[in-house]
Amino acid sequence: MPFTYIEDLAQHEGETITLKGWLYNKRSSKNIHFIIVRDGTGLCQCVVHQDEVDEASWDVAEEIAQEGALAVTGTVKKDERQVGGYELQATGVELISASEDYPITPKEHGVEFLMDRRHLWLRSRRQWAAMRLRNRIIMAIHEFYQSRGFIQMDAPVLTGNAVEGTTTLFDIDYFGEPAFLTQSGQLYAEAMAMAHGKVYTFGPTFRAEKSKTRRHLTEFWMIEPEMAFYDLEMNMDLAEDFIVDVVQTVLDECEEELEVLERDLEPLQRVQKPFPRISYSDAVELLRSDETAEMMDAREASLHEEEEALKQERKDNQKEYGQAKKWRKRQIDAREIEINQRLNEIEEELRNLPQWKESARTFEWGNDFGGSDETILTWHFDRPIIVHRYPAAVKAFYMKRDPEDDKLALGMDVLAPEGYGEIVGGGQRADDLGFLKDQIEKHDLPEEAFEWYLDLRRFGTVPHSGFGLGLERTVAWLGGLEHVRETIPFPRLLGRLSP
Repeated sequence: MPFTYIEDLAQHEGETITLKGWLYNKRSSKNIHFIIVRDGTGLCQCVVHQDEVDEASWDVAEEIAQEGALAVTGTVKKDERQVGGYELQATGVELISASEDYPITPKEHGVEFLMDRRHLWLRSRRQWAAMRLRNRIIMAIHEFYQSRGFIQMDAPVLTGNAVEGTTTLFDIDYFGEPAFLTQSGQLYAEAMAMAHGKVYTFGPTFRAEKSKTRRHLTEFWMIEPEMAFYDLEMNMDLAEDFIVDVVQTVLDECEEELEVLERDLEPLQRVQKPFPRISYSDAVELLRSDETAEMMDAREASLHEEEEALKQERKDNQKEYGQAKKWRKRQIDAREIEINQRLNEIEEELRNLPQWKESARTFEWGNDFGGSDETILTWHFDRPIIVHRYPAAVKAFYMKRDPEDDKLALGMDVLAPEGYGEIVGGGQRADDLGFLKDQIEKHDLPEEAFEWYLDLRRFGTVPHSGFGLGLERTVAWLGGLEHVRETIPFPRLLGRLSP
């Protein structure tokens, strides 16, 4: 049977069509069922009047349970009040497949409950929006680089050498030889850039960090451009253009997804050039400044104020609940979930703030920034910031040194606002053979595993730069999502390998 997708209903106003999908929700009165159907492209209310369908269709509408699969035939009617702006006046309903007791209901579920049922949780409205947002961001990334003459090339997932250090490698036995799951496609991208000038890789990467923060996954996707004849300044310019372009695409083309995710658009609208650029040393001074301490005191006071207001709202809602009508009770229940979630977030931040404040005040030059340090730095600005010229000791062995200060590496990170932290990390690569050989030895890395990489410096070495952008952190930031586990279909976290 031919069928129409919900996203195409505008092209069929007044026509009789068939939708195929799953029951998302249903409400009923005496002789009418309002069936919300989802088909992966959107939601549509289908109105089933008992006197306008045959007995078999009415029975299906009466008995079908959440997530049962069905086909609904009817006339497309424009109605701005309904989700998607159209509804279907049903003339027939056919059961495709029944559903057992669906475990995910409109009530609040714990995170572990939902993660154990990730294969079903993906069907929920917020997860639907998050995955569509991810898809559009991926397409925007390809469009950006392809339109600028970059070639997409693929780096191997199985490698014989480390990129970011040996402590976060997943090691495997490769036919009797030691091998690793890749931490980054960068070293291979450097080789490909020497062949094509401008390339980017886009693939899965793996880090064996035993971290449970909201920013970490053990398997995630990286976009890694690499450019011959680019210095650090050109690299920062590209990263800035790249982020601005992707954010603008999301604002222009993901209105529905952002609305479902209840994303505050104002912070995204401020993502415009130029980004503030500060050196690592200046960032350290900013962290330790009185201005930062005052800002954190003000934030603490603001959080306490918000906490009291939410608790009062919850108390007022509870008083109203007993006398409220059914529709209002549903509103109160939904709001209760939102209030509890926000109160948990406030409680966690208030618990962390004293430690963050002390860490910022006593931060020592030479240390790498932690997540709280990155968050605090971005509070001073209204858009992403670029921090550059880090201590060489906290950067990878392949990073080029600053010719004006050998203690510094020509590295840069882009920090996203609103607590999302580093979304881009990169810099200018060392192009001197002797320096690289010395660094490999100092980092106690096997030189034989890097002979191919050293060849890039033996045969026509040039200045070159690149960076990596973490897809999941970017999706989390643009979607306003609390945890990166919601930004990938099947997240791999410490202690979670299923489903």
